[in-house]
Amino acid sequence: MIDCFDGLVTSWSIGAYPNAELVNSMLDATIANLKDGEHPIVHSDRGCHYRWPGWIQRMDDNNLIRSMSRKGCSPDNSACEGFFGRLKNEIFYKREWKDVTLDEFINIVNNYIKWYNETRIKKSLGYKSPIEYIKRIRITIRKKSKKMSASPFVHSYVDIYTKFPITAKSLCFC
Repeated sequence: MIDCFDGLVTSWSIGAYPNAELVNSMLDATIANLKDGEHPIVHSDRGCHYRWPGWIQRMDDNNLIRSMSRKGCSPDNSACEGFFGRLKNEIFYKREWKDVTLDEFINIVNNYIKWYNETRIKKSLGYKSPIEYIKRIRITIRKKSKKMSASPFVHSYVDIYTKFPITAKSLCFC
C-alpha cells in the first residue's frame, strides 16, 4: 500500500498467489495503523481480490472510501505502478533469481522497502526520502505552530494528514 501524499510504502504482504489472505492481511495492517477519524481513500486496480466480500466488508467496517481504476487504465493507479516499476528496475532485473528461495526473496523485498522508505530520495519530495520528507514537514509545522500557539505541536506520521487538509491522505493498492 502506497501513501499518495509522500510515496511511503505503508504496508505490504508477499505471497505466491494474489488471494484474499494476501490482500486482506495488507489492508488489516493498514487499518491497524489508522487513528480514530481517519478514513482515507483506498484506490486499487480492478483485480478480483479487491471486489471480494471480505475486502469490501473490511472497507465498510472501517469507513474507508473505495476507489477503483477505470478498465484497462493503469495510469489510474500510477502510485503503485510506479513503485513496482522502480522495484523491478532497482532490484529485480539486476539479478539472477534461479537459486533464490522464497524466504530469501521476501527478505530482499522487505529490505528494499525499508531502504525505499528511509533512504531512497525522490525528486518530487525535494530530494528527500518519504520518511525524511514527513519529518521535515513535522518540523516546519511545529515551528509555524509556535508562532500561533504557546503549546507544543507534535504529531505522529499518521495524524499529520488529518490535521492539515493540504496533505489529504489517499492510499493505493496494486
